[in-house]
Amino acid sequence: MDGESSWINHCLDETVREFGEFDSFSELNDEGNTEATAVSVDLILPDDLLERILAYLPIASIFRAGSVCKRWHEIVSSNRFLWNFSHVLTQKPWYFMFTSCDESTSYAYDPTLRKWYGFELPNIKPDCFIASSCGLVGFMDNDSRSELYVCNPITKCFRKLVEPPGLKFSDYSALAISVDGISHVYTITVVKSKQVPGNFFQWDIAIHIYDSETRMWTTPLTEVFGGWRGGDESVICDGVLYFLIYSTGNGAPENRHGLIAYNLSSRFSHSLLNRSFIPVPCPLTCGRLMNLKGKLVMVGGIGKQDRADIIKGIGIWLLNGREWQEIARMPHKYFQGFGEFDDVFASSGTDDLIYIQSYGAPALLVFDMNQKQWRWSLKCPVTKRFPLQLFSGFCFEPRLEIAP
Repeated sequence: MDGESSWINHCLDETVREFGEFDSFSELNDEGNTEATAVSVDLILPDDLLERILAYLPIASIFRAGSVCKRWHEIVSSNRFLWNFSHVLTQKPWYFMFTSCDESTSYAYDPTLRKWYGFELPNIKPDCFIASSCGLVGFMDNDSRSELYVCNPITKCFRKLVEPPGLKFSDYSALAISVDGISHVYTITVVKSKQVPGNFFQWDIAIHIYDSETRMWTTPLTEVFGGWRGGDESVICDGVLYFLIYSTGNGAPENRHGLIAYNLSSRFSHSLLNRSFIPVPCPLTCGRLMNLKGKLVMVGGIGKQDRADIIKGIGIWLLNGREWQEIARMPHKYFQGFGEFDDVFASSGTDDLIYIQSYGAPALLVFDMNQKQWRWSLKCPVTKRFPLQLFSGFCFEPRLEIAP
Protein backbone atom coordinates (compact mmCIF):
# COMPACT_ATOMS: atom_id res chain seq x y z
CA MET A 1 0.00 0.00 0.00
CA ASP A 2 1.33 3.40 -0.93
CA GLY A 3 2.91 5.25 1.93
CA GLU A 4 3.04 2.22 4.19
CA SER A 5 6.06 0.22 5.33
CA SER A 6 6.54 -2.50 7.86
CA TRP A 7 8.52 -1.61 10.96
CA ILE A 8 10.34 -4.70 12.21
CA ASN A 9 12.37 -4.45 15.40
CA HIS A 10 14.21 -6.91 17.56
CA CYS A 11 13.91 -6.28 21.30
CA LEU A 12 16.97 -4.59 22.72
CA ASP A 13 18.04 -5.59 26.19
CA GLU A 14 20.19 -3.46 28.44
CA THR A 15 23.49 -4.93 27.29
CA VAL A 16 23.08 -5.96 23.66
CA ARG A 17 21.39 -3.66 21.14
CA GLU A 18 20.47 -5.04 17.75
CA PHE A 19 18.75 -3.13 15.03
CA GLY A 20 16.09 -4.57 12.81
CA GLU A 21 15.19 -3.29 9.37
CA PHE A 22 12.32 -2.31 7.14
CA ASP A 23 11.15 -5.02 4.81
CA SER A 24 10.82 -2.36 2.11
CA PHE A 25 13.03 0.67 1.67
CA SER A 26 12.11 1.72 -1.86
CA GLU A 27 9.79 4.51 -0.78
CA LEU A 28 12.49 6.02 1.45
CA ASN A 29 15.02 6.32 -1.36
CA ASP A 30 14.44 8.91 -4.04
CA GLU A 31 18.02 9.30 -5.17
CA GLY A 32 18.56 6.23 -7.30
CA ASN A 33 21.49 4.00 -6.49
CA THR A 34 22.88 5.02 -3.11
CA GLU A 35 24.93 1.87 -2.68
CA ALA A 36 27.82 3.23 -4.69
CA THR A 37 27.72 6.46 -2.68
CA ALA A 38 27.66 4.49 0.53
CA VAL A 39 30.72 2.53 -0.54
CA SER A 40 32.72 5.64 -1.36
CA VAL A 41 31.77 7.34 1.89
CA ASP A 42 32.54 4.16 3.76
CA LEU A 43 36.10 4.20 2.42
CA ILE A 44 36.77 7.83 3.26
CA LEU A 45 35.15 8.57 6.62
CA PRO A 46 36.52 7.35 9.96
CA ASP A 47 34.10 5.74 12.40
CA ASP A 48 33.69 8.72 14.72
CA LEU A 49 32.79 11.12 11.89
CA LEU A 50 30.44 8.59 10.27
CA GLU A 51 28.74 8.09 13.64
CA ARG A 52 28.06 11.82 13.95
CA ILE A 53 26.64 12.02 10.43
CA LEU A 54 24.35 9.03 10.90
CA ALA A 55 23.15 10.38 14.25
CA TYR A 56 21.51 13.32 12.45
CA LEU A 57 19.36 11.07 10.27
CA PRO A 58 15.67 10.46 10.97
CA ILE A 59 14.98 7.32 12.98
CA ALA A 60 13.69 5.42 9.94
CA SER A 61 16.84 6.24 7.96
CA ILE A 62 19.06 5.09 10.85
CA PHE A 63 17.44 1.67 10.82
CA ARG A 64 17.83 1.55 7.06
CA ALA A 65 21.50 2.56 7.34
CA GLY A 66 22.06 -0.32 9.77
CA SER A 67 21.24 -2.78 7.00
CA VAL A 68 23.67 -1.32 4.44
CA CYS A 69 26.71 -3.30 5.58
CA LYS A 70 28.28 -4.92 8.61
CA ARG A 71 30.33 -1.84 9.49
CA TRP A 72 27.32 0.48 9.47
CA HIS A 73 25.30 -2.02 11.48
CA GLU A 74 28.03 -2.12 14.15
CA ILE A 75 28.23 1.67 14.20
CA VAL A 76 24.52 2.31 14.74
CA SER A 77 24.47 -0.47 17.36
CA SER A 78 27.33 0.98 19.39
CA ASN A 79 26.99 2.83 22.70
CA ARG A 80 29.05 5.70 21.32
CA PHE A 81 26.57 6.15 18.49
CA LEU A 82 23.70 6.23 20.99
CA TRP A 83 25.57 8.93 22.91
CA ASN A 84 25.99 10.97 19.72
CA PHE A 85 22.32 10.43 18.87
CA SER A 86 21.24 11.71 22.29
CA HIS A 87 23.06 15.00 21.70
CA VAL A 88 21.51 15.92 18.37
CA LEU A 89 18.26 17.78 17.88
CA THR A 90 15.15 15.95 19.03
CA GLN A 91 13.22 13.92 16.50
CA LYS A 92 9.74 15.05 15.54
CA PRO A 93 7.12 13.07 17.51
CA TRP A 94 5.50 10.07 15.88
CA TYR A 95 1.81 9.27 16.26
CA PHE A 96 0.78 5.71 17.09
CA MET A 97 -2.77 4.88 15.97
CA PHE A 98 -4.68 1.79 17.00
CA THR A 99 -8.25 0.57 16.74
CA SER A 100 -10.83 -1.49 18.62
CA CYS A 101 -10.85 -4.07 15.83
CA ASP A 102 -8.64 -6.99 16.92
CA GLU A 103 -7.91 -7.98 13.32
CA SER A 104 -6.49 -4.60 12.36
CA THR A 105 -2.83 -3.70 12.46
CA SER A 106 -1.66 -0.65 14.37
CA TYR A 107 0.29 2.06 12.58
CA ALA A 108 2.81 4.76 13.46
CA TYR A 109 3.08 8.03 11.54
CA ASP A 110 6.49 9.62 10.92
CA PRO A 111 5.96 13.37 10.23
CA THR A 112 9.52 13.87 9.01
CA LEU A 113 9.21 11.44 6.10
CA ARG A 114 5.39 11.63 6.07
CA LYS A 115 5.12 7.83 6.14
CA TRP A 116 2.93 5.33 7.98
CA TYR A 117 4.58 2.14 9.26
CA GLY A 118 2.96 -1.09 10.38
CA PHE A 119 3.79 -0.99 14.08
CA GLU A 120 3.02 -3.42 16.89
CA LEU A 121 3.04 -2.85 20.63
CA PRO A 122 1.72 -5.35 23.18
CA ASN A 123 -0.66 -4.45 26.01
CA ILE A 124 -2.31 -1.66 24.01
CA LYS A 125 -6.10 -1.47 24.15
CA PRO A 126 -8.41 1.40 23.24
CA ASP A 127 -9.44 1.86 26.86
CA CYS A 128 -6.03 1.67 28.54
CA PHE A 129 -4.32 4.69 30.11
CA ILE A 130 -1.36 6.00 28.13
CA ALA A 131 1.26 8.69 28.77
CA SER A 132 4.57 9.49 27.07
CA SER A 133 7.69 11.59 27.62
CA CYS A 134 11.13 11.81 26.01
CA GLY A 135 11.01 8.45 24.23
CA LEU A 136 9.27 6.42 26.94
CA VAL A 137 5.60 5.46 27.05
CA GLY A 138 3.63 4.28 30.08
CA PHE A 139 0.59 1.96 29.85
CA MET A 140 -1.89 1.10 32.60
CA ASP A 141 -4.72 -1.34 32.08
CA ASN A 142 -8.25 -0.09 32.60
CA ASP A 143 -9.58 -3.29 34.19
CA SER A 144 -7.54 -3.78 37.36
CA ARG A 145 -5.50 -0.53 37.05
CA SER A 146 -2.67 -2.40 38.73
CA GLU A 147 -0.68 -3.57 35.69
CA LEU A 148 1.62 -0.78 34.58
CA TYR A 149 4.35 -0.99 31.95
CA VAL A 150 6.94 1.46 30.67
CA CYS A 151 8.48 0.91 27.25
CA ASN A 152 10.49 2.45 24.47
CA PRO A 153 8.26 1.88 21.41
CA ILE A 154 11.18 2.10 18.97
CA THR A 155 13.50 -0.40 20.65
CA LYS A 156 10.64 -2.44 22.20
CA CYS A 157 12.32 -2.47 25.63
CA PHE A 158 9.70 -3.07 28.33
CA ARG A 159 9.60 -2.94 32.10
CA LYS A 160 6.68 -3.98 34.28
CA LEU A 161 6.41 -1.77 37.35
CA VAL A 162 5.37 -2.77 40.82
CA GLU A 163 1.68 -2.38 41.48
CA PRO A 164 0.58 1.18 42.27
CA PRO A 165 -0.79 1.71 45.78
CA GLY A 166 -4.30 2.74 46.67
CA LEU A 167 -7.61 1.42 45.45
CA LYS A 168 -7.43 -0.88 42.44
CA PHE A 169 -10.94 -0.10 41.35
CA SER A 170 -11.06 3.67 41.58
CA ASP A 171 -13.82 5.32 39.60
CA TYR A 172 -11.36 7.45 37.61
CA SER A 173 -7.59 7.37 37.06
CA ALA A 174 -5.14 9.63 35.24
CA LEU A 175 -1.61 8.60 34.22
CA ALA A 176 1.36 10.89 33.55
CA ILE A 177 5.10 10.36 33.00
CA SER A 178 8.09 12.71 32.96
CA VAL A 179 11.59 11.66 31.83
CA ASP A 180 14.78 13.56 32.58
CA GLY A 181 16.50 13.86 29.20
CA ILE A 182 19.99 13.79 30.75
CA SER A 183 19.83 11.20 33.53
CA HIS A 184 16.93 9.23 31.96
CA VAL A 185 15.37 8.98 35.41
CA TYR A 186 11.60 9.04 35.10
CA THR A 187 8.67 9.89 37.34
CA ILE A 188 5.19 8.42 36.94
CA THR A 189 2.08 9.77 38.59
CA VAL A 190 -1.35 8.20 38.96
CA VAL A 191 -4.23 10.39 40.15
CA LYS A 192 -7.05 8.23 41.50
CA SER A 193 -10.54 9.49 42.16
CA LYS A 194 -13.20 7.61 44.14
CA GLN A 195 -16.68 8.72 45.14
CA VAL A 196 -17.26 8.99 48.88
CA PRO A 197 -19.87 6.30 49.73
CA GLY A 198 -23.35 7.75 49.94
CA ASN A 199 -22.29 11.24 48.84
CA PHE A 200 -22.39 12.01 45.12
CA PHE A 201 -20.77 15.45 45.50
CA GLN A 202 -17.70 14.37 47.51
CA TRP A 203 -14.78 12.54 45.97
CA ASP A 204 -11.52 11.19 47.41
CA ILE A 205 -8.59 12.20 45.20
CA ALA A 206 -5.16 10.64 45.79
CA ILE A 207 -1.84 11.29 44.04
CA HIS A 208 0.59 8.36 43.76
CA ILE A 209 4.18 8.93 42.53
CA TYR A 210 6.67 6.36 41.19
CA ASP A 211 10.43 7.07 41.11
CA SER A 212 12.49 4.97 38.69
CA GLU A 213 15.62 5.36 40.85
CA THR A 214 14.09 3.86 43.97
CA ARG A 215 11.51 1.77 42.05
CA MET A 216 9.02 2.64 44.75
CA TRP A 217 5.65 4.37 44.97
CA THR A 218 4.75 7.10 47.43
CA THR A 219 1.37 8.68 48.18
CA PRO A 220 2.16 12.25 49.21
CA LEU A 221 -1.36 13.59 49.20
CA THR A 222 -4.99 12.57 49.53
CA GLU A 223 -7.86 15.02 49.71
CA VAL A 224 -11.65 15.12 49.61
CA PHE A 225 -13.11 17.38 46.92
CA GLY A 226 -16.62 18.78 47.16
CA GLY A 227 -18.47 19.17 43.89
CA TRP A 228 -15.55 17.99 41.75
CA ARG A 229 -14.06 14.65 40.75
CA GLY A 230 -10.87 13.62 39.02
CA GLY A 231 -10.77 12.19 35.51
CA ASP A 232 -8.39 10.55 33.04
CA GLU A 233 -6.42 13.59 31.86
CA SER A 234 -3.08 14.63 33.42
CA VAL A 235 0.44 15.70 32.43
CA ILE A 236 3.71 16.73 34.09
CA CYS A 237 5.32 20.01 32.99
CA ASP A 238 8.50 21.41 34.53
CA GLY A 239 8.05 19.45 37.76
CA VAL A 240 4.36 20.34 38.17
CA LEU A 241 1.56 17.80 37.85
CA TYR A 242 -1.55 19.15 36.17
CA PHE A 243 -4.83 17.27 36.01
CA LEU A 244 -8.34 18.15 34.93
CA ILE A 245 -11.24 17.91 37.34
CA TYR A 246 -14.90 17.69 36.42
CA SER A 247 -18.00 19.18 38.05
CA THR A 248 -20.33 16.66 39.68
CA GLY A 249 -23.37 18.75 38.84
CA ASN A 250 -23.56 21.53 41.40
CA GLY A 251 -22.15 24.24 39.14
CA ALA A 252 -23.23 26.02 35.97
CA PRO A 253 -22.92 24.02 32.71
CA GLU A 254 -20.23 26.39 31.42
CA ASN A 255 -18.03 25.52 34.42
CA ARG A 256 -17.88 21.76 33.97
CA HIS A 257 -14.07 21.61 33.89
CA GLY A 258 -11.24 22.93 36.02
CA LEU A 259 -7.48 22.45 36.32
CA ILE A 260 -5.47 21.48 39.40
CA ALA A 261 -1.70 22.09 39.69
CA TYR A 262 0.48 20.15 42.14
CA ASN A 263 4.21 20.82 42.54
CA LEU A 264 5.90 17.41 42.71
CA SER A 265 8.79 18.86 44.73
CA SER A 266 6.42 19.69 47.59
CA ARG A 267 5.78 16.07 48.47
CA PHE A 268 4.08 15.36 51.78
CA SER A 269 3.14 19.02 52.19
CA HIS A 270 -0.16 19.94 53.78
CA SER A 271 -1.19 22.37 51.05
CA LEU A 272 -4.72 21.93 49.75
CA LEU A 273 -5.19 20.93 46.13
CA ASN A 274 -8.34 22.98 45.74
CA ARG A 275 -6.34 26.15 46.42
CA SER A 276 -4.48 25.56 43.15
CA PHE A 277 -7.70 25.52 41.11
CA ILE A 278 -7.36 27.20 37.69
CA PRO A 279 -10.53 27.91 35.66
CA VAL A 280 -10.63 26.76 32.03
CA PRO A 281 -10.75 29.49 29.35
CA CYS A 282 -14.27 28.72 28.06
CA PRO A 283 -17.02 26.06 28.21
CA LEU A 284 -15.38 22.79 27.12
CA THR A 285 -16.79 19.50 25.92
CA CYS A 286 -13.44 17.88 26.74
CA GLY A 287 -9.85 18.87 27.39
CA ARG A 288 -6.55 17.22 26.46
CA LEU A 289 -3.37 18.23 28.32
CA MET A 290 0.15 18.03 26.90
CA ASN A 291 3.70 19.16 27.61
CA LEU A 292 5.20 21.15 24.74
CA LYS A 293 8.78 22.17 25.55
CA GLY A 294 8.04 22.48 29.27
CA LYS A 295 4.85 24.49 28.76
CA LEU A 296 1.34 23.29 29.53
CA VAL A 297 -0.86 23.26 26.44
CA MET A 298 -4.53 22.29 26.36
CA VAL A 299 -6.53 21.25 23.30
CA GLY A 300 -10.21 21.56 24.05
CA GLY A 301 -13.57 21.04 22.42
CA ILE A 302 -15.39 24.40 22.55
CA GLY A 303 -18.99 24.00 23.68
CA LYS A 304 -21.92 26.07 22.54
CA GLN A 305 -23.04 28.83 24.90
CA ASP A 306 -26.55 27.43 25.23
CA ARG A 307 -25.49 23.75 25.07
CA ALA A 308 -22.04 23.32 26.62
CA ASP A 309 -22.10 19.59 25.82
CA ILE A 310 -22.35 20.21 22.05
CA ILE A 311 -19.04 20.86 20.30
CA LYS A 312 -18.82 23.81 17.89
CA GLY A 313 -15.05 23.94 17.39
CA ILE A 314 -11.62 23.10 18.78
CA GLY A 315 -9.18 25.51 20.42
CA ILE A 316 -5.57 25.40 21.61
CA TRP A 317 -4.44 27.30 24.71
CA LEU A 318 -1.12 27.85 26.49
CA LEU A 319 -1.01 28.36 30.27
CA ASN A 320 1.01 31.40 31.38
CA GLY A 321 1.07 31.46 35.17
CA ARG A 322 -2.63 31.13 35.95
CA GLU A 323 -3.86 32.72 32.73
CA TRP A 324 -4.72 30.98 29.46
CA GLN A 325 -3.42 32.37 26.17
CA GLU A 326 -5.31 31.25 23.08
CA ILE A 327 -2.87 30.00 20.45
CA ALA A 328 -5.18 28.88 17.66
CA ARG A 329 -8.63 27.66 16.71
CA MET A 330 -9.16 24.90 14.22
CA PRO A 331 -10.35 26.34 10.88
CA HIS A 332 -13.89 25.27 10.02
CA LYS A 333 -12.78 23.39 6.88
CA TYR A 334 -10.61 21.08 8.99
CA PHE A 335 -13.33 20.70 11.62
CA GLN A 336 -15.73 19.65 8.85
CA GLY A 337 -13.07 17.39 7.36
CA PHE A 338 -13.42 14.93 10.22
CA GLY A 339 -17.01 14.28 9.18
CA GLU A 340 -19.14 13.49 12.20
CA PHE A 341 -17.03 14.89 15.04
CA ASP A 342 -17.96 13.81 18.55
CA ASP A 343 -17.79 16.09 21.58
CA VAL A 344 -14.76 14.11 22.80
CA PHE A 345 -11.68 13.25 20.77
CA ALA A 346 -8.06 12.10 21.02
CA SER A 347 -5.24 14.63 21.05
CA SER A 348 -1.62 14.54 22.16
CA GLY A 349 1.54 16.41 21.36
CA THR A 350 5.18 17.07 22.14
CA ASP A 351 7.93 19.36 20.88
CA ASP A 352 6.12 21.65 18.35
CA LEU A 353 3.51 19.22 17.03
CA ILE A 354 -0.05 18.57 18.17
CA TYR A 355 -2.06 15.65 16.79
CA ILE A 356 -5.87 15.62 16.79
CA GLN A 357 -7.95 12.57 15.90
CA SER A 358 -11.65 11.70 16.00
CA TYR A 359 -12.49 8.45 17.77
CA GLY A 360 -14.80 7.57 14.89
CA ALA A 361 -12.30 7.69 12.01
CA PRO A 362 -8.57 7.24 11.26
CA ALA A 363 -8.13 10.80 9.88
CA LEU A 364 -5.23 12.58 11.61
CA LEU A 365 -4.76 16.35 11.75
CA VAL A 366 -1.42 17.93 12.68
CA PHE A 367 -0.91 21.44 14.08
CA ASP A 368 2.59 22.96 14.07
CA MET A 369 2.88 25.29 17.07
CA ASN A 370 5.98 26.97 15.70
CA GLN A 371 4.59 27.74 12.24
CA LYS A 372 0.93 28.03 13.39
CA GLN A 373 0.04 25.73 10.50
CA TRP A 374 -2.63 23.04 10.14
CA ARG A 375 -2.29 20.07 7.80
CA TRP A 376 -3.63 16.57 7.34
CA SER A 377 -1.25 13.67 7.71
CA LEU A 378 -0.82 11.24 4.86
CA LYS A 379 -3.90 9.00 4.83
CA CYS A 380 -3.57 6.16 7.33
CA PRO A 381 -3.61 2.69 5.72
CA VAL A 382 -6.21 1.37 8.18
CA THR A 383 -9.83 1.41 7.01
CA LYS A 384 -13.06 1.47 8.99
CA ARG A 385 -14.68 -1.98 8.89
CA PHE A 386 -17.90 -1.46 10.84
CA PRO A 387 -19.90 1.60 12.00
CA LEU A 388 -19.03 1.39 15.70
CA GLN A 389 -15.30 0.77 15.19
CA LEU A 390 -13.25 3.14 17.35
CA PHE A 391 -9.81 4.62 16.74
CA SER A 392 -7.42 6.20 19.18
CA GLY A 393 -3.76 7.05 19.49
CA PHE A 394 -0.95 8.91 21.19
CA CYS A 395 2.28 10.57 20.16
CA PHE A 396 5.78 9.80 21.38
CA GLU A 397 9.27 11.02 20.69
CA PRO A 398 11.27 8.33 18.85
CA ARG A 399 14.50 7.74 20.75
CA LEU A 400 17.10 4.99 20.64
CA GLU A 401 19.18 5.65 23.76
CA ILE A 402 16.50 5.68 26.47
CA ALA A 403 15.45 2.46 28.20
CA PRO A 404 12.86 2.00 30.97
